[in-house]
Amino acid sequence: MSYDDFSRFYDRLTDNVEYEKRADYFCRLLSMCGISEGILLDLGCGTGSMSVKMAEKGFDVIGVDSSIGMLNAAQQKMFESGKQMLLLNQNMQDIDLYGTVDCAICVLDGINHLENADDVKETFKKVSLFMNQGGAFAFDVNTLYKHKCVLSDNAFVYDFDDFFCAWQNNYNPDDNSIEISLDFFEEEDGVYYRSCESFCEQAYELSDISAWLEDAGFEVLGIFDDMTTNCVKSDTERAVFLAKKK
Repeated sequence: MSYDDFSRFYDRLTDNVEYEKRADYFCRLLSMCGISEGILLDLGCGTGSMSVKMAEKGFDVIGVDSSIGMLNAAQQKMFESGKQMLLLNQNMQDIDLYGTVDCAICVLDGINHLENADDVKETFKKVSLFMNQGGAFAFDVNTLYKHKCVLSDNAFVYDFDDFFCAWQNNYNPDDNSIEISLDFFEEEDGVYYRSCESFCEQAYELSDISAWLEDAGFEVLGIFDDMTTNCVKSDTERAVFLAKKK
């Protein structure tokens, strides 16, 4: 589960994500805790699109990701943007920083990519350990509803001029996980080259996530429907947590 092959195609597959609007939204959440500047930890920063946006909004960004391929793409974006960021090749549950941070974010279901509940709990503990008192932690998660009713056992096809992607989901009702298999086909001189990536997304009860945050030393200030400050609904696909370090 290196995500290195996925990193080459990630931005094309997520070109519908409006990072500017999402960055504005997360800035608004952080401001609810009185934070509009300082050191920001971007967990699972991926190819760095959100990291760059948050740096442009005045934060000193530390981007953490387990994939070298993702970080290589993030580094290129950093150079192109002219913004300085610290990029670290670490697992979220094993973060080891040089000092403390004022706030942390994790966007586009990064928490769901942790393998099990213990990894989620350990991630929350590590974020708490390296966060200043009164700091804010904002992140989103794919919900159980999305896993059961939207992703489930569906397949998706993405056809671009320079590559083709077949995306297959397999839902496991025993633990509400989705096994995701990606097959990429690239054409060069009339020959198609195939590369593959597979990983798992795990969904949890929102009440469990809240309890794990509390155990890690956070106060949960809100659980919102994506891109709003409205309460989650029964059919919310992406829930957003805002927590404050006690």
